[in-house]
Amino acid sequence: MAKFLNKPIVIKIGGSTFGSGDTAIEDLVTLQKEGRSLVVVHGGANVVTEWLSRLGIATKIVDGLRATTDLQTLQVVVAVLCGTVNKKIVADIQSRGGQAMGLSGIDGRLIEAKVKNEHRGYMGEVVKINPEPVETLLKEGYIPVVAPSGFGVEEAMPLNVNADPAAGALAAALGAERLILLTDVVGVMDGAGELWHRLSPAEARSLIASGVVAGGMIPKVEACLTALATVPVTQIVDGRRPHALVEAIAGKGSGTIIA
Repeated sequence: MAKFLNKPIVIKIGGSTFGSGDTAIEDLVTLQKEGRSLVVVHGGANVVTEWLSRLGIATKIVDGLRATTDLQTLQVVVAVLCGTVNKKIVADIQSRGGQAMGLSGIDGRLIEAKVKNEHRGYMGEVVKINPEPVETLLKEGYIPVVAPSGFGVEEAMPLNVNADPAAGALAAALGAERLILLTDVVGVMDGAGELWHRLSPAEARSLIASGVVAGGMIPKVEACLTALATVPVTQIVDGRRPHALVEAIAGKGSGTIIA
């Protein structure tokens, strides 16, 4: 593990826990002050859905992903994720004494994407990561806080990109020390409802294929598998637990490790 000590840790903060009393922001600042190099990728589906509801726009989620993203929905997604949610996280980090800078996957073509399926509208899949903007911010001592909108390579426009695959692809591109996904469940469960504490990539793929891993856990496990191309350890952790992030990095936390 020695060669990974100076590598960043990529942390995905789920919108399902952010703002509900979790300690993720506090933990980020603590870790930064300890000299850790950190990158945050955030979700915010709940906030997006709230704003869509206010505007009378229906939302449908399938396997943890927004089923369709029409142009009106895309405009709300970009405004909320790249604006409201991103700047709230940056402000919270800085208010606790940390240093953070917000950006989206569109900035510097950080996340290049293409339309995933024409029937799903402007929902994009990651095709390339250009990590230079994140690396520049890390060198200057900031925590890059990334909103997962993507730069559409087929048509120069924003695309809606799920935060889980974005985090996995970014971790792989950075050759991160580890990827940690903070979520609102205890981890990957088996068919009997028991927690898997550790999985190999083959075991994780088998659980997806058999349907044991389903719903919103699918993109999380797939993000871990993507990251494992260059990242030695990935973790899915219950972000509702006090100081879950610090404990996960210290090897004292719960959740599921895929490595």
